[in-house]
Amino acid sequence: MARILVVDDDAAVQETIRLVLERAGHSVITAGDGRNCVALCQSADFDLLLLDIFLPGMDGFETMRLVRQRHPAVQIVVISGHSVPSAGHPLPDFLAMATKLGAVRSLQKPFRPDALLRTVAACL
Repeated sequence: MARILVVDDDAAVQETIRLVLERAGHSVITAGDGRNCVALCQSADFDLLLLDIFLPGMDGFETMRLVRQRHPAVQIVVISGHSVPSAGHPLPDFLAMATKLGAVRSLQKPFRPDALLRTVAACL
């Protein structure tokens, strides 16, 4: 199956995604921030990157830009729990912004395991 890098600063989210994907037969590596993600991408090839937008230090947008420069073929799915505007809260739609900047898909947290697996399958 695929080699997938999961980047999220929440260890519980990392572990949950890792377990779901490994049970589906994928090889999964995790990282907690953008700098570690970029370093891992320099030392190994990945088929798919699941990338949180809001990370400490280097955010997901900058991380995605650097990964895209070095590995333009890698599929990137952005994930976030703070991205969809709602009535009375005029926040930008960060997931939509990320897809315009190069992510192939997005997932709004929290998401169900079946939604994760469908998204991964569609990207691979």
